[in-house]
Amino acid sequence: MFVIVPAAGGGSRFGGALPKQYADLAGVSLLARTLDRLAALRADATVVALAPDDKDYARIVGARSGVDAVACGGVTRAGTVRNAVALLASRANRDDWILVHDAARPCVPREALRRLMRELEDDAVGGLLAVPVADTLKRADGVQAAVRVLRTEDRASLWQAQTPQMFRHHVLAAAVSRDTANAWTDEAQAVEALAATGACAMPRLIRGDPANIKVTYAADLALAATIVAAQG
Repeated sequence: MFVIVPAAGGGSRFGGALPKQYADLAGVSLLARTLDRLAALRADATVVALAPDDKDYARIVGARSGVDAVACGGVTRAGTVRNAVALLASRANRDDWILVHDAARPCVPREALRRLMRELEDDAVGGLLAVPVADTLKRADGVQAAVRVLRTEDRASLWQAQTPQMFRHHVLAAAVSRDTANAWTDEAQAVEALAATGACAMPRLIRGDPANIKVTYAADLALAATIVAAQG
């Protein structure tokens, strides 16, 4: 198993003097807390994909056993993941697992990680953590200022994607190399496009956990700190 943590973004929606992944979360950087949580996986190697001009990782996170910090970040998250997958080509066998996890998800429960690995152990493709949508969903009639409801969407079969997302090396490598336009927003979407060609089955959905939040805005840090404290 190899883990990829894309950490090359600037976090424009987050704001702040530092990129989001280096924000302080209860005394420890967001990225460091995420790496601490992923250590439970006991992966063969973890690749943290940094921006080419990153000057903060060494100072804020520092060297870690089994973690390779590589300045292979692309313009988009998709480009960053593609570059990291390419770096692993010489190390990963065809059916090895590649697990991709957002740097800004420091609260993923360890039991959810174990469940993902356990339920996908014999799967030929892989899958992702996700939770069924609980809220009522409204489709808007446009993007203008005075937006109104167009209709209510059926949520019965809708799931909210999380990470980690875990796929066989040959499946993920083929999926991310097909779309050079970086149109996919998560690895599962890239695999879905590959599956649509008949090359593999669709990804599996593995029940995640609502605690596995993604820190997007500065206000999310307080919620993440509360969750981390509750998890011990």
